[in-house]
Amino acid sequence: MRPDNTIVEFQNVNYRINNRYLLSNLNLRIGQGEALILLGRSGSGKTTTLKMINRLLTPSKGEVIVNGRSTITWDVIQLRRSIGYVIQEIGLFPHLSIAENVGLIPSLENWTAKRTKSRVYELLHLVGLEPTQFADRYPHELSGGQRQRVGVARALAIDPPILLMDEPFGALDPITRLDLQQQLKHLQSQLGKTIIFVTHDIQEALFLGHRIGLMYEGELVSLGTPDEFLRDTHEEARRYLACLKNYA
Repeated sequence: MRPDNTIVEFQNVNYRINNRYLLSNLNLRIGQGEALILLGRSGSGKTTTLKMINRLLTPSKGEVIVNGRSTITWDVIQLRRSIGYVIQEIGLFPHLSIAENVGLIPSLENWTAKRTKSRVYELLHLVGLEPTQFADRYPHELSGGQRQRVGVARALAIDPPILLMDEPFGALDPITRLDLQQQLKHLQSQLGKTIIFVTHDIQEALFLGHRIGLMYEGELVSLGTPDEFLRDTHEEARRYLACLKNYA
């Protein structure tokens, strides 16, 4: 997939701390409805790139454009509420029920109680959790995989066009992880969200991505479809592909 209808764009973006560049000269366009995977080792710049989109970080140089506007011109609360965000630690509030966790942002947006409940139930169904069984439970009563499903539901609560996912399945067992990968792929095709997904797992990248962006030492060194990645001659890409052969 090529980004004909760009929703996120990085223009010559650098990010540095104490003269150390965590991100260098990033130019990238992400299309509406695209699943873009940012693949790379720890410290390669993946999460730094992701955090630029919802302005958890701001560029030292260059611009990040979201929906046609530089992130620095957005009201930061409006920007973040227009972008779903799912992380590995999930971040559910332990003192709130599952329904309250999922319905938190709609409530902050002054939705009516009836509308919020309807949306919460719709989303729990969508992520495979029966509302009558799970809505009134608390996070500690759920498995890790179930909590991660709630995290996805919460990120989708006010129907944002963009979903950021930072290694959301990394702490899960392989069977649960595969189940959630399959469900995310189904949801993406069903909802048409733009997903930017960070991982260091080559198999996950090939399974989920329309395109894969390979990060290495703060630079985007490769960008293409999964089939193109499998033919990539960049040294770092070949290292990842060697991992596939070892698993085979």
